[in-house]
Amino acid sequence: MSISEIALAAKSASIMLAAVNTDVKNNALTEIAGAIERHRDRIISANQEDISASEKNNLAGPLLKRLKFDQDKIAQTIAGIDSLIKLDDPVGKTIAATELDAGFELYKVSCPIGVIGVVFESRPDALVQISTLCLKSGNTVILKGGSEAAKTNRILAEIISEASEKAGLPAGWIQLLETRQDVARMLALDEYIDLIIPRGSNEFVRYIMNNTNIPVLGHADGICHVYIADDADLDMAVNITVDSKCQYVAVCNAAETLLVDSKIAEDFLPKVKSALEEKGVELRGCEKTASIIDVKPATEEDWRTEYLDYILSIKVVGDINEAIEHINHYGSGHTDAIVTADKNKAERFMALVDSANVFWNASTRFADGFRYGLGAEVGISTNKIHARGPVGLEGLLIYKWKLLGTGQTVTEYSGPNAKKFTHRKIANSR
Repeated sequence: MSISEIALAAKSASIMLAAVNTDVKNNALTEIAGAIERHRDRIISANQEDISASEKNNLAGPLLKRLKFDQDKIAQTIAGIDSLIKLDDPVGKTIAATELDAGFELYKVSCPIGVIGVVFESRPDALVQISTLCLKSGNTVILKGGSEAAKTNRILAEIISEASEKAGLPAGWIQLLETRQDVARMLALDEYIDLIIPRGSNEFVRYIMNNTNIPVLGHADGICHVYIADDADLDMAVNITVDSKCQYVAVCNAAETLLVDSKIAEDFLPKVKSALEEKGVELRGCEKTASIIDVKPATEEDWRTEYLDYILSIKVVGDINEAIEHINHYGSGHTDAIVTADKNKAERFMALVDSANVFWNASTRFADGFRYGLGAEVGISTNKIHARGPVGLEGLLIYKWKLLGTGQTVTEYSGPNAKKFTHRKIANSR
């Protein structure tokens, strides 16, 4: 099929999927989980082919790690689907209800967005997360994964499509694109596609934003910070810093810059340097940092860089205000954390840092839809629109207004003898 035909099929399926009831959707998710388990050997074999090809092409180690889809990843993926099944169906929920007059009621009700195009990195588990979230939220999805995972993605999309259609979902609700040219063509199909979610480099996301009339949800960078305040527990601060940077370096919620209060820098920096270097992290620091520990000099560009690798920039700051100013100037509005024993400092930091996720005494790696209990995520949004932070089920919904009348006309509510609106809030149920 051409890209236009693929998008049209997804649009047609979206009308039907929006009305599919909860039991059918949950049964489809159960079928998908079972099919992935039954076909795990096929999936792992295809994934090994993708990994071997990527190794020959010298794909970086952290990127190879996220490409891997082995038995452990499959088990985690199935557990994620099981968790999603247990979540309430978000479609058809009454958000607000107002009586306009006796026998005349207005309801604001959640509904799917429609057709969602998602372009994502070479992570096969992301394909499953994204497609199942779209399913549960009643959206159809057009997927384009990284070319390094092409064989794995192809088999996963086939398995998901077959299992879900067997369970009663409309054919064509999940579609897979395979080339960059397909993505370019998709960006022109605003008559069929309702939302684009790009996941990838700053350059790529900005290309998407600049080359489509379709609304775009996502983030261009993940420049995340950890700020160690002057009263922080140093052992806690080391643990949070190491986890934020090293737990999984090739993701958008990994820390890229460490800010350290000058009052504790001499005590803290040697401790954190030792812990980070044990993990193989290259450190780059400002002049004050370099006067305390041995680091490569940090440049202005380092403060603006999302490394996605075992590299961390360090800056010593005078106080919390300088830390906040640095984050708001150089950060990407993604995730930033403070380590402090002072509640007032934490509240000030979380109020003034202009990011989608702000944490107190916790690793930046917690910025994740699954960990938030959202049923995984299709991505992280730094936009200031309807969804911000990890975009789970609720971020894939919009709403419609339903007006229930008994023959009312506007004429009745106009002129000198007009009837009056009551505009009375009523219980959110029908």
